[in-house]
Amino acid sequence: MSSTVRSAGLASIASYLPERVLTNYDLEKIVDTSDEWIRTRTGIAERRIVDPQQCTSDIAVPAAVEALERAQVAAEEVDLIIVATVTGDYVFPATASLVQDRLGASRAGAFDLQAGCTGFIYAIATACQFVSSGAMDTVLVVGAECLSRLTDWSDRKTCVLFGDGAGAAVIRPVEEGQGLLAFDLGSDGAGGSLLQVEAGGSKSPACLDTIENNKHFISMNGNEVFRFAVKVIGESAERAMAKCGLTSAEVACFIPHQANMRVIDSAAKRLGVPMEKVIVNVDRYGNTSSASIPIAFDEAVTDGRIKRGDIVVCVGFGAGLTWGSCVLRW
Repeated sequence: MSSTVRSAGLASIASYLPERVLTNYDLEKIVDTSDEWIRTRTGIAERRIVDPQQCTSDIAVPAAVEALERAQVAAEEVDLIIVATVTGDYVFPATASLVQDRLGASRAGAFDLQAGCTGFIYAIATACQFVSSGAMDTVLVVGAECLSRLTDWSDRKTCVLFGDGAGAAVIRPVEEGQGLLAFDLGSDGAGGSLLQVEAGGSKSPACLDTIENNKHFISMNGNEVFRFAVKVIGESAERAMAKCGLTSAEVACFIPHQANMRVIDSAAKRLGVPMEKVIVNVDRYGNTSSASIPIAFDEAVTDGRIKRGDIVVCVGFGAGLTWGSCVLRW
C-alpha cells in the first residue's frame, strides 16, 4: 500500500444487458398507452428485461467479468468491490458480497452503495479516493439494476420508463493528468418523496396493506423530477468542469443519465453542447438507473466515439434526490 496521493481512473469499462427486449408495442398490450405516446414523451422505443429467474447479481457478474478481462486484472487482485444499486438481491447481505463470491475475489472487501440513478458516479468518486490515497490499488465498481422488479406494470406513467442492465469499471492508479480530474456530488433529501419505493424499509415494513396498495413499486412525481433534473445536471456538470479549469468546448463527450430524451435535450441546451457530443441510448434501453451511464460509456468506447485521451463528462440525477458529475480523461 502506497501513502502517496496519486491519480486514479478507469482502467476498463464493460456492460451487460439481458436478452429479452420489451418494445412499446408490447406495452400497448399491457396498459393503455401507445408507441407514439411513449416516444413523444420519453424518447424510449424499447428496453431490456431480466428473465424471471435472474436477479441483480446475475447481471452484475458478467459485466464485472468483462471489465476485469479488459483491464487484464485477475479477480484475486481486486481490493474492493462497490455495487451501486437500488435493487439488491436482498435487503441484506450486500449484493457486492454475492458478486465477490461468484468472481472468486477472495481478498476483496465489498459493500453496496445506494444513490439512485446517480449511484455509478458516487461509486466512481468513492473508488477513486481509495486508490488515490494509496489505501487500495484495484477497485471494481458495478452499477446494476433490475428495475423491472420494482415496476408497477399497471401504472402507465412509470412502467414505460424503466429497464434492466449492468455496467462495470475497474479503477486503478493512472498517470498524472489522466483518470478522474474532478467530481461534484450533491443531495436534496427534501425531495425524497418525489421518487421512491414507499414500503419495504423500516419506516413502512411489508404488510397486507402495503402489498394491496402497491407500495412496493416505484412512485414518481414526473413533472417535479423533470424540473429538478434539467436544472441540477447542468449546474453539476458546470461545477465539475470548473474544478479542473475546463469548458464544455474542451469536452469530447458528455454522458448523461439516460432517463428521458427531453431531459437530455434540455440539459445539452443549458450547457451549450451540440447533440453530436452527447451519448444517447435511452431509445434502446430506457432508464436503467445506476447502470445507464456505464452502459452508454461502454458503447461509446466500443464504437470509437470515445478515444484515448478524450475528456468525458458523466452527469446524473436520481432518487434521494441526488445528483453528481465527474470529469474523466479516458
